[in-house]
Amino acid sequence: MKNPLIILSLVIVFITMTPFASQATVLINNDGVTAQKNCFSRVFQYYDSWRGFMERKYRNKHLDEEKLLQAMTRFDENFGAEKFNSYKSKLSCINFSYLVDGNTVKGFMIKPKLASNKLPVLIYNRGGNGNYGGVVFGAMMHNLFPIANEGFVIIGSQYRGTFIDDSPVQDEFGGKDVNDVTALLKIIPHIRGADADRIGMYGASRGGMQTFLALKQAENIKAVATIAGNSDLLKGLTYRPSMERVHRHRIPDYQQNKVAELQKRSVLNWIEKLPPNVPILLLHGTNDKRVSVNHSIDLASALAKNNIPHKLVLYPEDNHGLRNNRAKANKELVNWFHKYL
Repeated sequence: MKNPLIILSLVIVFITMTPFASQATVLINNDGVTAQKNCFSRVFQYYDSWRGFMERKYRNKHLDEEKLLQAMTRFDENFGAEKFNSYKSKLSCINFSYLVDGNTVKGFMIKPKLASNKLPVLIYNRGGNGNYGGVVFGAMMHNLFPIANEGFVIIGSQYRGTFIDDSPVQDEFGGKDVNDVTALLKIIPHIRGADADRIGMYGASRGGMQTFLALKQAENIKAVATIAGNSDLLKGLTYRPSMERVHRHRIPDYQQNKVAELQKRSVLNWIEKLPPNVPILLLHGTNDKRVSVNHSIDLASALAKNNIPHKLVLYPEDNHGLRNNRAKANKELVNWFHKYL
């Protein structure tokens, strides 16, 4: 008869070596948070497997060899094995599900692995709408890993309906989906290594709108920032008329209440409802074709009139994603939140 201790030892080894059985990805100790899965898994477990996945994806688009080579060269320039492996060794990252208003919503969280003290927390509000602009792995590595690596826990929502088939609720572009953001505040105290007394919030593009809508409700946000954020959706249609399609598709009762619904989502219409002691950082490229730089310029002017502490940083001739100044923008964000959190 085989030694039961040996059998038990083999079982323990098997369990600890099986990724799906590992508890290492359970970073949020809250019964309302489920399906916690390591971001660095499946095709994203190794750089080569991720790269191979992307190459197959490009081939399926029937790119010729020259365009395929160009696409993969850009991929390696934007990411690269060395950077990938560095982040993987230093950061923990999970995707998870949580309940808001009785509905399942997807979220994500990133944090440094080694920290002697509890770390400040940043709630990140993504741009886009619906699945478009959802925070996939590449977006995390490009936009969020560099910030988290500077000593922050980052948590965010994909917004209701995103990446969920047959969801009974949908992204309302600044409607009930704002609850998906504020619900994260109840999760933060349950994150291992997070300091729930030091919470900041920042958003990109449409995420700027989410940030101010959430700030109007929340009481424990100590500092905020926006990147190419919108501040006046009605006026924004004069800069980019094509956004009307998004509004019609996403905003309930838009056809009947267009002006009222856009004003509800525009911080310039209720700036006096913002907390007067929360400092606001505004970052914007002057050549932004998606969200005019005037959104941030006008907001900075209104903040000054209302004596709300703020800083406006403009990047000459840069685009919506601050492609030419991403490192500088990241430094502004890191310095801002280290200063106020």
